[in-house]
Amino acid sequence: MELYAGMDLHSRNTLVGVIDSSLKRVFEQRVPNDLSLIVDKLEPFGDRLAGIVVESTYNWYWLVDGLMDRGYRVHLANPSAIKQYEGLKHTDDRHDAFWLAHMLALGILPEGYIYPKEDRPVRDLLRKRSFLVKHRTAHILSLQSMLEREKAYKLRGNEIKSLRAEDIGRIFSEEHLVLSAQANRASIEFFGHHIKRIEKAVRKRVKLSKSFEYLLTVPGIGDILALTIMLEVGDIARFSRVGNFSSYARCVSSQRLSDGKKKGQGNRKNGNRYLAWAFVEASHHARRYNERLRSYYQRKCAKRNQAVATKAVCNKLARACYYIIRDQVAFREEALFCS
Repeated sequence: MELYAGMDLHSRNTLVGVIDSSLKRVFEQRVPNDLSLIVDKLEPFGDRLAGIVVESTYNWYWLVDGLMDRGYRVHLANPSAIKQYEGLKHTDDRHDAFWLAHMLALGILPEGYIYPKEDRPVRDLLRKRSFLVKHRTAHILSLQSMLEREKAYKLRGNEIKSLRAEDIGRIFSEEHLVLSAQANRASIEFFGHHIKRIEKAVRKRVKLSKSFEYLLTVPGIGDILALTIMLEVGDIARFSRVGNFSSYARCVSSQRLSDGKKKGQGNRKNGNRYLAWAFVEASHHARRYNERLRSYYQRKCAKRNQAVATKAVCNKLARACYYIIRDQVAFREEALFCS
């Protein structure tokens, strides 16, 4: 008789639950987060274990990778798509682990994408770049504000980044202001150094990809955005339709309508926030340099507002990128407005 395992993963331990094909519970134990201990608990079930479900949490890499390396068939559950019976009076870790195994046994498990282990470090390195850019931007804004507040100077971001230590000394005379500004300047320089190192390393790994070359033909998409889109998408075949891809990139509305009236909305954070950022950035650049996209944006603005118009352009670009990656073709402007 086949067996199915569900694992409710936490920061320090994992609740392992195993059921058979008749949905009868045959094993249950809480195990410390040690791969060798978890594997020891699974070993008695041998080849009868048809599948293992791990919920997609922030710390699933080590567990999923370790189990797959040992030959287990592992499924990553998509928690946002899992809906339990709302009338349940009590749930706990035991219930959650067995519920995962239960859905797998019934063939109704909503699965997440297990990004290939060998490519994941490069994708995560580019995500680290985004993290560093945000921190650098915070220091740029802080120094801009300080200059305007104390000296009525208004400098652009690139001018702030080019300031040297001696420039700070010439601008400010008060000791504590100099110290504060130097802290901002040093942080901007530090983050900029590591951002460049990351960009160089990522480009070296993936720049020769055909997908990268074709994405560069899309209006508004340069090296960093092309790398972000390509690495965040992974295997384009996991999106059966272009609408699924647009939704994953957060380029479609989450509203629920009935008779033309809003009846609520879904989870707006479903999907990939890095892809969402990439397409918003691409839409800003695209409408500056592409006349048809700029006109399209302006028409949408006239009907609704800037936010809706920006998302409309994002959706156009996301749909174009889907077909470009899937079919390995260059961008064609006429295809962007064919529907």
